[in-house]
Amino acid sequence: MQVTESFDVPYENAILKGDFLPAASSRHILLLHGAGVSSRATAMRSGLRPALQQRGVVTTSFDCIGHGDTGGELVSSSLSSRTRQAEAVIAARKLAEPLVICGTSMGAYNAIRLTQKYQVAGLILIVPGVYTPTAYELPFGPQFSGVIRRDHSWADSDAWSILREFKGDLLVIAAERDAVIPLEIPERLVLSARQARSRRLRVVAGADHSHLFPLLTAERPAEFDTLMTLMADCGREQERQELDR
Repeated sequence: MQVTESFDVPYENAILKGDFLPAASSRHILLLHGAGVSSRATAMRSGLRPALQQRGVVTTSFDCIGHGDTGGELVSSSLSSRTRQAEAVIAARKLAEPLVICGTSMGAYNAIRLTQKYQVAGLILIVPGVYTPTAYELPFGPQFSGVIRRDHSWADSDAWSILREFKGDLLVIAAERDAVIPLEIPERLVLSARQARSRRLRVVAGADHSHLFPLLTAERPAEFDTLMTLMADCGREQERQELDR
């Protein structure tokens, strides 16, 4: 297996730490991690990135401010800052459009936001969180937490209207026993993507928010393989169309 290639991307007063995992083909996925203790290492430990590499898919990932090797204070960041951090990585690494973007938990919302700026052929949302626009610019901290913890604060999210304009492939992977993200959110995301070239919702039975892929790799490897193949193929139809022109 090929080893990762590390990179640094300057962003405001921080240096974003990331890495690039090469593979046999030019197919590429940008991975955006979640909140809490998540980092780019999460997708490596879960087996997700190695499995994609085995399927010929290159992956790029980075640690947002307040996470992993990038470090720093979370109060120096926000949802909007995380989107801009991803934009900085896309620019610095010269990632070519159309992109395929995979966002997990909070990172799913950033991935959705990025479809407003870039041509995105494939959008993969794993245990996806969405947020009220009121929270978008708030620094992470007590005020942000207070807003998002209001009952059904996500109901007026702009994620629904953004996805109504999305025309690529959408794959949403949800956990049946997710105590953080109610199943209504992934279901509504798929329903919102009315113009998508394809849209799929896969609900992993028995999984919770934080242990979806570890559960599958340990107990249901065939199901893990199926999900990895779906991820690897997300956005490929546009790639085929480009080659046919």
